[in-house]
Amino acid sequence: MESVSAAGPVAADGHLSSSPMAVISRWRFSVSQRYQHLLDKSVPHILYRWLACLVVVFIYALRVYLVQGFYIITYGLGIYMLNLLMGFLSPQIDPEISDEPTLPTRESDEFRPFVRRLPEFKFWYCITKSFCIGFVMTFFSVFDVPVFWPILLFYWVMLFTLTMRRQIMHMIKYRYVPFSFGKQQRYGNRASSNDTISLPKD
Repeated sequence: MESVSAAGPVAADGHLSSSPMAVISRWRFSVSQRYQHLLDKSVPHILYRWLACLVVVFIYALRVYLVQGFYIITYGLGIYMLNLLMGFLSPQIDPEISDEPTLPTRESDEFRPFVRRLPEFKFWYCITKSFCIGFVMTFFSVFDVPVFWPILLFYWVMLFTLTMRRQIMHMIKYRYVPFSFGKQQRYGNRASSNDTISLPKD
């Protein structure tokens, strides 16, 4: 009879099982640990993370340009990016639907830092991961749906314009700016953002 430990299934005699499934399980656990460790180490390196993300996006764009196809995947990535951007620019607590204290609107209000609905690290992680998945999908012809790409581009630009306009109006109405550059820090003990998160587990 076997039990399960963090390193994988354990046989009744206390030794790690050597069955194929146990070996695969231990290998997956080891890879997952190393992957999570790399993610943890990358958190403070914002510039390098975004440069790496740009490289991934460039490789994907070059791939699509060379094969002249997979526009439906690119459109899907564009819609997903727009959704992520709205989460990145929005406060965690929407003042329109919540009675909880939010950002101050007057000088006399207590200082409360802007807390994003989607933290910066997760924003970067989701973008990078989605383009990596999109790149892999371009090697499967089943995803190369024939479409007239200018229509998709026009529709995405219209959707982006309308969505950003609504977001900007929301920012003006509730007087918040989703960026901390140059903002005064009134309390030294308090964080100015909520960009430190529990990293996603795959």
